[in-house]
Amino acid sequence: MSDNDDRQTWVLVDGENIDATLGTSILGRRPQPDERPRWDRLLSFSERVWRQPARGVFFLNASTGIPMPFVQALKAMDYIVVPLSGAPDEKVVDIAIQRTLQSLVSRDADVMLVSHDGDFLHDLAAVATGERRVGVAAFTEFRNAGFAALTGVEKFDLEYDARVFDAPLPRIRVIPIDEFDPTTFLD
Repeated sequence: MSDNDDRQTWVLVDGENIDATLGTSILGRRPQPDERPRWDRLLSFSERVWRQPARGVFFLNASTGIPMPFVQALKAMDYIVVPLSGAPDEKVVDIAIQRTLQSLVSRDADVMLVSHDGDFLHDLAAVATGERRVGVAAFTEFRNAGFAALTGVEKFDLEYDARVFDAPLPRIRVIPIDEFDPTTFLD
């Protein structure tokens, strides 16, 4: 798959952030099961785009309990599931992802962060030294603007690039003219 058989991509998923953005900002309600991301497709996308194995790490706030059916489904897709708890004022998922990014600085691996959250800008910049591939996968229009200023960070859209949804989402998207296909509106 890759030039270096030992190299892999760590896909760090801020599930709380993606779910909140999907429900609040895109759908305006809690997503139905068939409207949720297909997380196995995200790993396949990561492997395909960077031509090397990918390991997914899914961070969950489990302060009020563990959603076992969801955790079992993620584990069946070979995700490492990290259920976290903490004080009500602690952003446990953010803290864990920040610590993970800090640990990856000294490792020979590529990183794809799945979040819109600007809390990761500093730690992602430390990983994006030019010696590895670094990416952010999110809904483009909701991604923190600070990610655009990070040098060496590739940006991917969860729906349009990674194709993790079964049906089109009700989003308004700015279309680059090179991608404009009028038949999508005329059909």
